[in-house]
Amino acid sequence: MSEEPLLSLRRFIEDIEKAGELRHVRGAHWDLEIGAIAELSYRARTPMALLFDDIQGYRSGQRVLTGSTGSAERLARTLRLGEGLDDAGVVEALRGKPSIWAAAAAQYPVRPVSSAPFHENVVEGDDVNLLDFPVPRWHAHDGGRFIGTGCLVVTSDPETGVHNGGCYRMQVQDDGKATTIAAVPGKHGAQNIERWFAREGRAPVTVSFGHDPLLLVLGGTEVPGGVSELAYAGAVLGESVPVVMGEETGLPIPAGAEIAAEGWLTPDNRRVEGPFGEWTGYYAGSPRPALNLTITKLFHRDDPVLLGAPPGKPPHDYSYMRTVMKSAMIEDALVSMGVPGIKGAWAHETGGGRLFIAVSIEQRYAGHSRQVGYLTAQAPTAAYMNRYVVVVDDDIDPSDLGEVVWAMSTRTDPAQDIEIMGKTWGSKLDPMLAPDAAPYNSRAVIDACRPWDRKDTFAKVAQSDPAYLRSVLEKWGTVLEG
Repeated sequence: MSEEPLLSLRRFIEDIEKAGELRHVRGAHWDLEIGAIAELSYRARTPMALLFDDIQGYRSGQRVLTGSTGSAERLARTLRLGEGLDDAGVVEALRGKPSIWAAAAAQYPVRPVSSAPFHENVVEGDDVNLLDFPVPRWHAHDGGRFIGTGCLVVTSDPETGVHNGGCYRMQVQDDGKATTIAAVPGKHGAQNIERWFAREGRAPVTVSFGHDPLLLVLGGTEVPGGVSELAYAGAVLGESVPVVMGEETGLPIPAGAEIAAEGWLTPDNRRVEGPFGEWTGYYAGSPRPALNLTITKLFHRDDPVLLGAPPGKPPHDYSYMRTVMKSAMIEDALVSMGVPGIKGAWAHETGGGRLFIAVSIEQRYAGHSRQVGYLTAQAPTAAYMNRYVVVVDDDIDPSDLGEVVWAMSTRTDPAQDIEIMGKTWGSKLDPMLAPDAAPYNSRAVIDACRPWDRKDTFAKVAQSDPAYLRSVLEKWGTVLEG
């Protein structure tokens, strides 16, 4: 392969194929079949990345990649943590990194370049057609074809000029000439758009639809406000990200993009979008108007690759990635607050990496466990659409759902140890939200630690000492393994 720009999706595909993490799928249909094959892969014992080609209705070479971050090996490569890591190894290697990357981001501003491979094809005006690419209809009841699942939507703060990169769902509209952007209210991208509307009456936007999945990871997690996801990516890489600045919008497009667009949002240009199979595992968002991007220029490489990351009932395309990233970020946040005794945090995949969070602590004082529960429930890295926070003792592995439920079952008095927080940060994606209701939710903080005043006299756990179990395993392992 010739030299590729930094954050090239093609380079990533080449690397994971060499590592045995990629499978090729030829001849699938864009309407539901790609989504169903991907869904079956997510549920497999060893989920693979899938590269779809020879897609029905499209010429050979127009491809779609799914499952890019769905294993420890692929996620570790994406985050530049090393090779050959298992689940525990990825988490261990990641701990402490998000705060380091955020602090270092200012040292890696984007690096403008004059040209990129996506300039091989430049389309303008009435010639723009997103349906020239094999955009899937991912789920049976989706409102249309969604090109934006693994995308990076770039906006800026009109006051500071700081770029934001978010991953939002984008439904193709106007027979392929436009696409809605469902930016989540309260997120940095939506705030930028509203500031531009107030100041100029329109908002500039650029979008990349195919790139190294590092940008998918960063666009889908809570990078601190005022920090550009592209600069954050530079901190991860140790090198500034090369970008082409949009001629009309002045916003960056990653030079490694396969397909990209620039254009404008205006308050009055809206189209009905949704529903869409979302990360909660339900179809979310009844059909309603959403901001519609007027595309002024569309760019793409020859034989482009669309990065797909469709959500759905967990496990889905990025649920593993979000679980690992959020877990490390939540633990870092608690430690940075100065809370003592934090032993681990886990944002469980069954809750989409957001809805169910467990934190393990070494209890130091009366009220410690409740303090950790409340801080976790409202920490910026965990506050969005969180529903349950469970605090457990340090003998419980917070990533083991069985152990967490056992602690809840045996160390809580529901009347005393479950506290409810009301009117917290919810989402229109919440299947429990009543139609047209404000997107609040409530959340439970469950104290599943031994009661502080009985900590030393609480019933002993009926299990052997771990060191003794290891010695027995060494002696009798061959018998146990058959």
